[in-house]
Amino acid sequence: MKHSRLDWRGICAAAAGIAMMAYGICRGEMKVVLEKAVNICMECIGIG
Repeated sequence: MKHSRLDWRGICAAAAGIAMMAYGICRGEMKVVLEKAVNICMECIGIG
């Protein structure tokens, strides 16, 4: 019994994470994160 309760908690946590990622994508946050990642990468390489 104890093992199945932990499975439901994990499934609920995964579902909440997926829902939050979908909400962020709908708000356009993916573009902002990608731009920041590119800027950081360019600074580390020394191009930017």
